Amino acid sequence: MPESPYQIVIGLEVHVQLQTQTKLFCSCSTAFGQEPNTQTCPVCTGLPGALPVMNREAFRLALRTAVALDCEIPEFTKWDRKNYFYPDLPKGYQISQFDLPMSQHGRLRLFDPKDRCEPREIRILRAHLEEDAGKSIHDEAAGRHDTRIDLNRTGTPLLEIVSQPDIRSPLECRAYLNELKLLLTYIGVSDCNMQEGSLRVDANINLHIPQGDQVIETPIVEVKNMNSFRAVQRAMEYEAERQYAQWQRTGQTKAEATKQTWGWNDQEERTELQRAKEESSDYRYFPDPDLLPVVVTPAEVAEVKSSLGELPAALRQRLQDEYELDTYGADVIVNQGREVANYFVATAEASGDRRKAGNWVQQEVLRTLKDEQCDIEAFAARVPASQLAALIQAVSNGRLDNSRAKDVFTAMHRDGSDVDAAMKSLGIEEVDRSDVEDLCRELLEANPRVIADVKGGKQQAVGALIGQAKKRNPNANPNQVRETLLQLIAAMPD
Repeated sequence: MPESPYQIVIGLEVHVQLQTQTKLFCSCSTAFGQEPNTQTCPVCTGLPGALPVMNREAFRLALRTAVALDCEIPEFTKWDRKNYFYPDLPKGYQISQFDLPMSQHGRLRLFDPKDRCEPREIRILRAHLEEDAGKSIHDEAAGRHDTRIDLNRTGTPLLEIVSQPDIRSPLECRAYLNELKLLLTYIGVSDCNMQEGSLRVDANINLHIPQGDQVIETPIVEVKNMNSFRAVQRAMEYEAERQYAQWQRTGQTKAEATKQTWGWNDQEERTELQRAKEESSDYRYFPDPDLLPVVVTPAEVAEVKSSLGELPAALRQRLQDEYELDTYGADVIVNQGREVANYFVATAEASGDRRKAGNWVQQEVLRTLKDEQCDIEAFAARVPASQLAALIQAVSNGRLDNSRAKDVFTAMHRDGSDVDAAMKSLGIEEVDRSDVEDLCRELLEANPRVIADVKGGKQQAVGALIGQAKKRNPNANPNQVRETLLQLIAAMPD
């Protein structure tokens, strides 16, 4: 591919709804999908005289995230008012954090199982707490162009995670978001459900264009309204091309233009101009007079760090180093969650065959979870890791071939039985080795042509006899039959 005439520069702002039962500064519920404007009170609607009180659980979840992102945690942080007018912000200001955020200067390492992105660190500028605004519902389908306001979401705790402009491609955007979402779900701070608004992404993008000894920077554009990670990737691909085409037409640079906000139109797959981008001075930040600052001690940070457990990146590496999984396989298991990873580890240890354990978990176990729409806890109640390990051992020692083993696996999950009981229910019996030898001799006597072909170097010729052996005795292990046939032929005189 020809070298690109420009370098893409992207910074992401990710708003994560924290998994609390109540809002950031009041006791209203954060449950999703309730009737509009039924989860409000004088505090979150900004009525005169109503005073906010900080949700300690929201701050604890934010602190877990900050520690997991290796952020610096200052001992002192405060709340600020971000002033702007919008119909879904009844107070006329948003309680946020400005110059003293609760965490800053962290990092997240990129990971892409397909090696399309360089595994490098993306710096985190800051991660700060703020309250969400309400929701504007635009009814253009009915032809009235009405806008309705639902304030249920107002005051919901958000953690805004802002990256440095270190991302260099749309693919890196997607890899960063995938890894961030995985981390957030592992530490239990958010469900990250984009369909419900639990995770929202804004992107700041511009281009660096080499021109001789200089590098021209195009105006920075903020892109909003991206409702999936795939949409973020497509929006960045489109916006980069649009900015380059615009620069070729106008020659306008970053120094000559103010920031703009563009929205992503997913149906038409293009960005559309919305408005000029505000600067921080436009929001007239000042300390919130109704809220006390928060003090965090080093002991509290240490306690949070010790409670996090093994994070996804470390777990993924351990599965490769200690359990013989390739990069892709380790990533598949880690992405299923900590419980699936624990189930795999227990299976691998008990079976003594880590590779086969990885194959069974990635294929049969994950297929069953998807088909049955159950979680790993429900599955493990019927097929404990020890019993899956026993099934793997039965395959390894020749009691079962892979095909029959899958039938046994299905019976084990259906009946909650162990390997022996499942084999008995299916009429599967272990065939004595002497019986296998007798069967193979009979087949060879009836098929001398196969003997001649094998002695002539065509070992695959025994394949026809394996099928015949299965017809005569369905319990015969195909691998054992193949091995026995070849041994008998090798022992015959030329």
